[in-house]
Amino acid sequence: MEEEEEEVLCYLDRVLEEEVFEYGDEELDPITPVHSQFKGDIEKGLEMKKLVLSGFLASEEIYLNQVEALLLPIRPLKATVPTSQPVLSMPQIETIFYKIQDIFEIHKEFYDALLPNIQQWDEKVTVGHLFQKLASQLGVYKAFVDNYKVALETAEKCSQANSQFQKISENLKVKGPKDSKDCTTTVSLEALLYKPIDRVTRSTLVLHDLLKHTPKDHPDFPLLQDALRISQNFLSSINEEIDPRRTAVTTPKGEARQLVKDGFLVEVSESSRKLRHVFLFTDLLLCAKLKKTAVGRHQQYECKWYIPLADLTFQTLDDCDTCPSIQVLPEHEIEEMKIKISVTKSEIQKEKKAPKGQSRVERLRKKMNEQESWLLLHSPTIPFRIHNKHGKSFLFLLSSDYERSEWRESIQKLQKKDLQACVLSSVELQVLTSSCFKLRTVHNIPVTSNKDDEESPGLYGFLHVIVHSAKGFKESANLYCTLEVDSYGYFVSKAKTRVFRDTTEPQWNEEFEIELEGSQYLRILCYEKCYDKSMLNKDDNEIVDKIMGKGQVQLDPQTVQSKNWHMDVIEMNGIKVEFSMKFTSRDLSLKRTPSKKQSGVFGVKINVVTKRERSKVPYIVRQCIEEVEKRGIDEVGIYRISGVATDIQALKTAFDTNTKDILVMLSDMDINAIAGTLKLYFRELPEPLLTDRLYPAFMEGIALSDPAAKENCMMHLLRSLPDPNLMTFLTLLEHLKRVAEKEPINKMSLHNLATVFGPTLLRPSESESAKGQHITSASDIWSHDVMAQVQVLLYYLQHPPISFAELKRNTLYFSTDV
Repeated sequence: MEEEEEEVLCYLDRVLEEEVFEYGDEELDPITPVHSQFKGDIEKGLEMKKLVLSGFLASEEIYLNQVEALLLPIRPLKATVPTSQPVLSMPQIETIFYKIQDIFEIHKEFYDALLPNIQQWDEKVTVGHLFQKLASQLGVYKAFVDNYKVALETAEKCSQANSQFQKISENLKVKGPKDSKDCTTTVSLEALLYKPIDRVTRSTLVLHDLLKHTPKDHPDFPLLQDALRISQNFLSSINEEIDPRRTAVTTPKGEARQLVKDGFLVEVSESSRKLRHVFLFTDLLLCAKLKKTAVGRHQQYECKWYIPLADLTFQTLDDCDTCPSIQVLPEHEIEEMKIKISVTKSEIQKEKKAPKGQSRVERLRKKMNEQESWLLLHSPTIPFRIHNKHGKSFLFLLSSDYERSEWRESIQKLQKKDLQACVLSSVELQVLTSSCFKLRTVHNIPVTSNKDDEESPGLYGFLHVIVHSAKGFKESANLYCTLEVDSYGYFVSKAKTRVFRDTTEPQWNEEFEIELEGSQYLRILCYEKCYDKSMLNKDDNEIVDKIMGKGQVQLDPQTVQSKNWHMDVIEMNGIKVEFSMKFTSRDLSLKRTPSKKQSGVFGVKINVVTKRERSKVPYIVRQCIEEVEKRGIDEVGIYRISGVATDIQALKTAFDTNTKDILVMLSDMDINAIAGTLKLYFRELPEPLLTDRLYPAFMEGIALSDPAAKENCMMHLLRSLPDPNLMTFLTLLEHLKRVAEKEPINKMSLHNLATVFGPTLLRPSESESAKGQHITSASDIWSHDVMAQVQVLLYYLQHPPISFAELKRNTLYFSTDV
């Protein structure tokens, strides 16, 4: 047993000390039997927890020795300051060794508190409070990280200017562990200054492991969870410039060429989209694709092109005469593929439960991978143009301006250094391209089918976000924010605040409802609005506004799923954006809840409203349609883009209370809020507009193959609707057709409109849904039913004009029983 424990401890230490994780490589294979043996021998997760903690404590001792080695030269260096020959000035010392003393004290206190707990280990021992306290002090690390680049640059300049300091910085002595035979090792200042940054990442990995081996009812569990949330948010917020990779390739001059960033991007090549793996090194950008290899052979990359960073520039539309045109697929094709993916997901879940369903699960997984890869290839529309001063231009397409900004900033930071243009021989290029497979940090294309079953599937439902305010701007500007979330493996922009003009402290206080489709992160980007007329006549997908800051938070289900608002702050380049969020699961958001007050219009049966108003179509429907047709029919994404939730709530209250000023409110309100109010009205009807009673018949009718039979059935079903429902449906139908006529301008096709309104008009009320199990799970967004709901509305939208009088005349010849 002791031998096995020793092996596991060695394994944990190795994982903690390794620079690059190469999951799946042969070199990790020998560990597997040890791990599985432990699962057999140690039934209690708490025993494994102790082993994880023991390994972490050992690495914490090494880390303390490394930080202490940074402290040692400070006193002698300060002693030389008042002399006639100081090695460094006091500001230089304070810059290079900034926050090192604080970091040492934090970790010494943590180590001293953790050690006795492990020495006197039993199931009652708690350590969560220690990790929570450690995480709460990450502000010191934030300060260290913000100063890190300046510290390195200062150290480098001082080494060049002073040979005495150069000798000190290259020969810092690090003590070995207490039980180590080796007394000291020699490490450079640069390597030691990176250790605190590396430590936060390692600590976060350990928190993951501790949670895995801590029972949920243990007092440590919520504390460790909180510590992990804080650590992950911190890692998300710190600048990604601090990510040096260990040298694996050297340039012909013997200089180290390091990989700074890599990822999958879509390139437009010869008028078609290609998925590429792009590698950013310290002196060049390399674009590669994976070669097709025989089964069992190692995968290899093939270089498509590279550009020395010294020759790389960014292009705008103005700069390029022959920029390739961006072929954008109709949005309904993208939506159709999302539907197919969700159906495949649903089938996988069913087959997992079925006996002998494993072989079919594998086939379905392969199918879903192909579908998600297609989506990843065809969804991006934001251009990222790169030009070689001595040659060709290249065009990438991204789905996220956040991601485009990260690539641009990473390249520009490297270009600030004194770079020499490098020309690689064919052999050098081959060596570099071969090294990419080992160096890469992104191993798989970002699709959900590549995730392990244990990984979080993300959140499905609606995220309510209030963007409150921002501080930290040095000059007045016209400022706004956009919100991005991830779904289907890529990020998309979901909402945008209004522009707050000429201010250093914008107060937006705007609420948005964002649909989540397996989302795990929320990103906020803060922009300065560009009003330069020469810049405005750009391609639809060009974003010419300047990013002032950006940041992201992980959507932790434990935090956001409470009924209360969760307030948070994202720090970005010295700017702080305050926001609040809460999450509503899809199960809850799909419920149709009748209003307790029958005096209003929302949540009240449509026949009650029309009878009270003595109208054929509810007043709210007529007024919203009129306003949209008056000034919103040319609005890009009308009915698809979310309106501000607070504006929608104000309109809802006004209609419910029959406010006299409703027409004035409508004329002043943002058009997306009016469109959102109309959608909300139909969504909150206690029974769908096309009724619960007829829902099964609509599902059967749309599935008919014979066009004549389908026509007969679908018209018959309309005749069967109550008069207020039918009149309202026909009014909405003609309105949506008029909206779609402007598709070249507003980008809303009949299919897009059917996707937005279909489920809203047909989704059964809760009792009917439970009977037929129409919604099977929270993650089953685009179920077979939803596909059919979209198809029903699309059928009527594509049908020639339908007259109420004509339908009613034909009622005489048909039975209304369905």
